[in-house]
Amino acid sequence: MGVDAHASLLDHWGLDDDVNGLDYFANSVIDAAEGLVGLVKPQVSFFERHGSAGFAVLERITHRAKDAGLIVIADAKRGDIGSTMEAYLDAWLGENSHFYADTLTVSPFLGLETSTALMGQHLENGKGITVLVATSNPEGAALQTARTESGESIAAELWGKLEKLNQISSAPGDRFGSFAAVVGATLHFKRFGLELEQSGVKTPILAPGFGAQGAGLRDIRLIFGEASPNVIASVSRSVLEAGKQGLAEAIKRANDELAQGLG
Repeated sequence: MGVDAHASLLDHWGLDDDVNGLDYFANSVIDAAEGLVGLVKPQVSFFERHGSAGFAVLERITHRAKDAGLIVIADAKRGDIGSTMEAYLDAWLGENSHFYADTLTVSPFLGLETSTALMGQHLENGKGITVLVATSNPEGAALQTARTESGESIAAELWGKLEKLNQISSAPGDRFGSFAAVVGATLHFKRFGLELEQSGVKTPILAPGFGAQGAGLRDIRLIFGEASPNVIASVSRSVLEAGKQGLAEAIKRANDELAQGLG
């Protein structure tokens, strides 16, 4: 579940668009998520817009999520080269980070290797990264479907690199690797050149596009086929719009719909 404190959602909840409203909203989402979902995905921009006080809220709620047994995906979409990327990874995944995150969303378009080559100690500490491969926004398609010298689409080439990384970096018996891919649930995968069925260690798929963006959780197997068990189905607005009082029930309904789709 996303922790996406849109100004419009704060207003819908009857909250002020300030750091106090942000704090109440974010903590309410963590409270509702505990025991009902496996992962939460704070969208960093909605905290960052409130400055240092917003980041302080993010620090607190990521550690609260960890203590509640939730896996935390920091949705920051960082991507750079050399020492700059090293600093980003340290900020979000480092042992002494002020934030807590199990994985960080990463933009690969300055070169995937600038992130993966720096992951050594973070992998040993149980961390991972989640790489933008084929995103659900229409504007991304022109770049992600462009062909490389090999004839593959950029999305397919990134997917292949993540598959290889997960095979070589995983321990015997691992079901999933530490390098995940963002693949939108509203996409026509053939257009992107993607074949998502896998053998061996699986590449986890973080799938936005469910709920408010149009894809139905009950259709997950129709959308992802044999890869469905490897999909993290991400929902935000469609659940969060229920408000604090209705949030837990909205999560349960989403879980029921997902179970129907996987059944």
